[in-house]
Amino acid sequence: MYAEPKAVATTPVKVTEKKKKSQNKELIQTQVTEPNVTKKVAKVNNQNDDDIVIENEDASYLIKQLINSASDNLGVGYRGGGTTKAGFDCSGLIYSTFKKFDITLPRSSHEMATVGTKIDLSNAKKGDLIFFINRGQRRINHVGMVVEVTDDEVKFIHSSTQSGVIISSTKESYYNRTFAQINRVLE
Repeated sequence: MYAEPKAVATTPVKVTEKKKKSQNKELIQTQVTEPNVTKKVAKVNNQNDDDIVIENEDASYLIKQLINSASDNLGVGYRGGGTTKAGFDCSGLIYSTFKKFDITLPRSSHEMATVGTKIDLSNAKKGDLIFFINRGQRRINHVGMVVEVTDDEVKFIHSSTQSGVIISSTKESYYNRTFAQINRVLE
């Protein structure tokens, strides 16, 4: 079943192909035709295996809304397992931000890293998820969402254990050193 994110004002276009389930839950691009109109849409396979259809024009609006929603939490403290303004952990911030728009991501940063398409850092866009391996771990254990991209810098919002919800940069030595990957979950 297709679920429309709350931030999208238009009705999604019905896709005639069958829903495809995939282990890596990749974003699927397709052309959809209505009478005399062709629209490009993005589909997001979320954790519940429900496809979410977003028209391209609306995807950029949704990304802005996701960033605004996450930014409303700047200054909120860190809380392990937290998903509310009482405190967020890193994946809790991202999970709850996307959930507000009816997009269900996995709850842990390690599992979030399996959703979407891996993108080179040089191709990062607003709304992409950025992942890190820190504190001597062997697997991804930290996530943020890209909020700004310039030629040589990617800024992202995340919840850090020491500062809570903040915006950081890949230019900071710690995040430059621990960067693991970028995933695109919306286009």
